[in-house]
Amino acid sequence: MGTVLHLLKSPATTLPRAVIDQHVRAGDCVSVVLLPGAVAPDLPPGVALRRLDADLSYAELLDLIFESDHVITW
Repeated sequence: MGTVLHLLKSPATTLPRAVIDQHVRAGDCVSVVLLPGAVAPDLPPGVALRRLDADLSYAELLDLIFESDHVITW
């Protein structure tokens, strides 16, 4: 079980949602950060959703990146 951070910038959410589902099914702890311009996908229960500049600072984002086992950008 790992910690996976998805950084979403694109408004396209189909592929990210499929990969997020795979990580959740694998038992990973999944977080999603919406960067400016991103659209929030429909997320499975238990996935943490944060928005840069709304409830997450750049310093906090940097901390999340270094705390995560895997970081995926979209």
